[in-house]
Formats: sequence, C-alpha cells, structure tokens
Amino acid sequence: MTLSAQSRLQFTPDLNICRILNGMWQVSGGHGRINTQGAIENMFQYVDAGFTTWDLADHYGPAEDFIGEFRRQVTETRGEEALNNIQAFTKWVPRPGKMTKQLVEENINISLKRMNVPSLDLMQFHWWEYRDKNYLDALKYMAELQTEGKIKHLALTNFDTEHLKIIIDAGIKIVSNQVQFSLVDLRPLVNMVPFCQHHDIKLFTYGSVCGGLLSEKYLGKPEPRANELATVSLKKYKNMVDAWGSWRLFQELLSTLKQIADRYGVSISNVAVRYILDQPTVGGVIVGARLSISQHIEDNGKIFSFTLDKEDRDSINSICGQSRDLYQIIGDCGDEYRR
Repeated sequence: MTLSAQSRLQFTPDLNICRILNGMWQVSGGHGRINTQGAIENMFQYVDAGFTTWDLADHYGPAEDFIGEFRRQVTETRGEEALNNIQAFTKWVPRPGKMTKQLVEENINISLKRMNVPSLDLMQFHWWEYRDKNYLDALKYMAELQTEGKIKHLALTNFDTEHLKIIIDAGIKIVSNQVQFSLVDLRPLVNMVPFCQHHDIKLFTYGSVCGGLLSEKYLGKPEPRANELATVSLKKYKNMVDAWGSWRLFQELLSTLKQIADRYGVSISNVAVRYILDQPTVGGVIVGARLSISQHIEDNGKIFSFTLDKEDRDSINSICGQSRDLYQIIGDCGDEYRR
C-alpha cells in the first residue's frame, strides 16, 4: 500500500509528517496486553505503509521505550539514514509546582534517552492547573533547551484558547496544540480554530473516531452498557456521546456516515476522520494504534482516497446541529480535564 501525496504535510521546515499520526496512548494500559516484540514488528508495518509519524508521551507506559527500540532496530537493519523518515512527537506532563531549569532539563533528558534521539522532534507540553502560573517558567526553560538543540519544536496539549494566547503573548513560539476534536466534539471550532488560524498554529486532534464508537461495529446496535465497553477509550468517549446527545441521535449520525462511506467505498471511521482532517488548521488526526493487538493500517490508508463534497458535509452538519452544545456544557478545549 502506498499513501497518496495528500497524506503528507510540511509541518515545519524540517519535519514532513503523515497527517494520520499513530497514537501510542493505547500501549499505556487499559487497551489489552501488549507484546513488545509484536509491537515493534507492527511499527515497521506502519512506517512501511507510509504512517511514519508517532504521537506518544512520557506517561504512556513503555511508549518512549518502544520508539527507542524501534529506532535501534531501524538503524541496525536499514541504516541510520532511514531514521530521517520517522517522526516521534512526545509530551511532558509534570505535576504543577515550582519549575527550575534543572528540573525541566532532567525530564527532557529522560525522554531523549528513552527515545534514543539526539533532539526531540516535538515536545508537547501539558499542564493541569492554570492557577499555578509556573507553566510559563517551564515553557521558557524548554525554549532555552530548544535553543541548545535538545528540542526542535515546542507544542502544547489540551491548552484552552485563553492560555494559549497568554503563552503566545509571552513570546514563546508554539507550533501546535493537541486537542479533542470529533463529530461528537466540535468545541475547537468556537475559539481554538480561529485563534490558531490567525497565529499559524496547527492542531493535532485525538478522539476523532471516539475510541471506535464511530464505526460499523456500533451501527444499528443497542446502547452498550458500561461493562460491554472493553477499553478505556470506549468508556471515555461513550461519556462524551452521552453529553453530546442521545444514543438515538448517535445512531442517526452513524447511519448518515454509513451512507456517505458506501458511496466512496470506505468506512464510517474514514469519513469521521476525513471530516476533521478537512477542518481549518488541522495538521493531523491521531488514530490509536493497538500495537500487537489489532491494526487498521489498510483501512486508515483509505482516508486519503476520497474527498467529502458539500452535500456530504451538509448531511453530517444537519445531524450534529441537533446535538447539545458541548462548549456550553464543558467549556473550551481541555476544560474537561480541569473541572
């Protein structure tokens, strides 16, 4: 399988990425037991298919270690030059509190060592507590480490628009923000997307297939009970669906997506991802990779085989327009983690 040219984005002058990022939250637990050897073998399959960009974090279990081992095996079997075709975006999620240059550098060094890289492609910073202003100090120290070559680019995860603006106004260069964005959760369209458009900041989105709920598996099915949801992702996004609207409305959405999917010979998930991928400032959509358990490489490749037209978008929008306003219920991007 060869992905089309539209699967690539010149994200920064030095990083050409795949617009479908392989999400590694699924190796952190709660998604099934991961076989390390099988996981690394799967990583080769993803990259060989064109899915060269990985999203991970310091707290996603062995995710950073998997990247390090994968890079070691790539070098061993294909040569060091082959590493230039792989991008790995990690996160640092510290506990709020006083930030010092030493503390920040120690944590960055841990990721560098685990991932076996001389410089982090993208450090996506997350902060739990806005009342603690030390996040600005942490970012300023990371900017210093960027100047020193330990970090190539600075980014954020789950920051709302207000605090993204504070960071930009402080003179810190941010290239992307990672947010939840799906047909069930369109909150980024309210404030985040316009702000990022104005400041040339990309969005990387997660939850865009709602942990698998936006798929044929749930079309025409009765509402699942909590004990029937086998992964933490399904449990998390079923809660979002409940906040968004009824199971009946969700079935209407799935039915509409199925009609569109059948017209293009693709899946419901493909249509759901394509819709988000086409939104302004969206650089890429993160699709979870349950390494060594289940792969969707061939299906994900179909995302770049079709384009939604106005009729498709209008049909989808007519269903989404009947849902509750999650911006009013939850707030801006990331506010669900700070309520």
